[in-house]
Amino acid sequence: MWAARGLSRALRACCTSAPCPKPARLPRVSVRDALVSQEPGENVKVQGWVRSVRSQKEVLFLHINDGSSLEHLQIVADPTLHGSNLTFGCSVEVQGVLVKSPYKKQNVELKADRIEVIGHCDSKTFPFKYKERYPLEYTRQYPHFRCRTNALGSILRVRSEATDAIHSFFKANGYIHIHTPVITSNDCEGAGELFQVEPSSNMKKLGKNFFDVPAFLTVSAQLHLEVMSGAFTHVFTFGPTFRAENSQSRRHLAEFYMVEAEISFVENLQDIMQVMETLFKTTTETVLSNCSEDVELLHKFVAPGQKDKLEQMLKNKFLIISYTEAIDILKKGSQNFTFTPKWGLDLQTEHEKYLVKYCGNIPVFVINYPFDLKPFYMRDNEDEPQHTVAAVDLLVPGVGELFGGSLREERFHLLQQRLARLGLTDAYEWYLDLRRFGSVPHGGFGMGFERYLQCILGVDNIKDVIPFPRLMPTPSFAQTYPDEFYYQFAGSV
Repeated sequence: MWAARGLSRALRACCTSAPCPKPARLPRVSVRDALVSQEPGENVKVQGWVRSVRSQKEVLFLHINDGSSLEHLQIVADPTLHGSNLTFGCSVEVQGVLVKSPYKKQNVELKADRIEVIGHCDSKTFPFKYKERYPLEYTRQYPHFRCRTNALGSILRVRSEATDAIHSFFKANGYIHIHTPVITSNDCEGAGELFQVEPSSNMKKLGKNFFDVPAFLTVSAQLHLEVMSGAFTHVFTFGPTFRAENSQSRRHLAEFYMVEAEISFVENLQDIMQVMETLFKTTTETVLSNCSEDVELLHKFVAPGQKDKLEQMLKNKFLIISYTEAIDILKKGSQNFTFTPKWGLDLQTEHEKYLVKYCGNIPVFVINYPFDLKPFYMRDNEDEPQHTVAAVDLLVPGVGELFGGSLREERFHLLQQRLARLGLTDAYEWYLDLRRFGSVPHGGFGMGFERYLQCILGVDNIKDVIPFPRLMPTPSFAQTYPDEFYYQFAGSV
């Protein structure tokens, strides 16, 4: 009893005196930073997911990854730290000392003195297994888990790096980044493949439009960028775009990302094409420099031979042919096309890929398309007998069309006449105003970001280069998953 009273007095004294010092908080480091650490001996904390567990009599080996690097960090620990919950796929926090690794393939490893399992994972029922390499088709069945695979992890790191590289390119070249609206009343492409936006309230029952006019998800930011090009000579945007295409092919998504730019005071397509080519090459060289391991993984296991194709694209000047020349090449070609090439009709994917192959797998600009084939805003070349506009598409190996652009029709009377013929004058009176007040020759382009990733990585299916692919859902998918899951990940398979 007296001992207990003494202990109680000691505790009270501790609580009433100066606060007891707390244990020092260990710095948290990423796997990527740990792997390049030049200071072995540092006490650190690493958090991530277990990619492998190997327990021996005298030592426990773990590999963990936090998404910051393709390479895993090796953890070396006493076997007594191996609890039953320490399994492949579980999340952990590991504390210990970074030490020099005796193995040549890695610079450091973490000698652990504490391993805490944060989130359990039943490795028997988890759809991905240790040491298994899964094809992208399989991972597509698990849109909520596939980011944990090496292939998708590499693709998403490349995607992030490419996004940053594109922004850096435009900033370095004096472009202003414009946030353009996602909801709009404009159909820039004129194809009618739009998602209409309606409120969920009773306003729909009353037959009223929330914005007084029908509203849609954007198919392009071009017209808004043209507005901005009246005040800023160089503008760009990078954001989501939506197309209601009735297609489940490997080339189509309902939601994807577009890089779009508009440049004032340009009077020829060559200026636009130069920006396209420089953007492609600069972005790609940055990705290859900063994500070399990720790109190498994909070129080795997903797209063998893509490395050589990409090098060919980067070292050669892009070629230029006219639409008329392209049709002549296709007509003289030995391939039997599903769609017969004919002047005045649009180029199909099979035509685009044939033209790139014909040009030695070097990207090729196709310029001066038929007047009646393109939207109203493209500049009339006023040529005869084959009437064309100053439009350009960049075709690349494996993908086909990657960029599309044009000079814009800045001449008021020609634009007014064309809008009148199409019955669009009232809808685009504001667009005519841009030509009435301080108009300048200008042009621009758009690049499909997912197609760009397909091009440099060699990924065949566009659904594998975007985190959450959205397209027209298949009946089997709707039957397999509940409604809530279905709407979040619709069309991922």
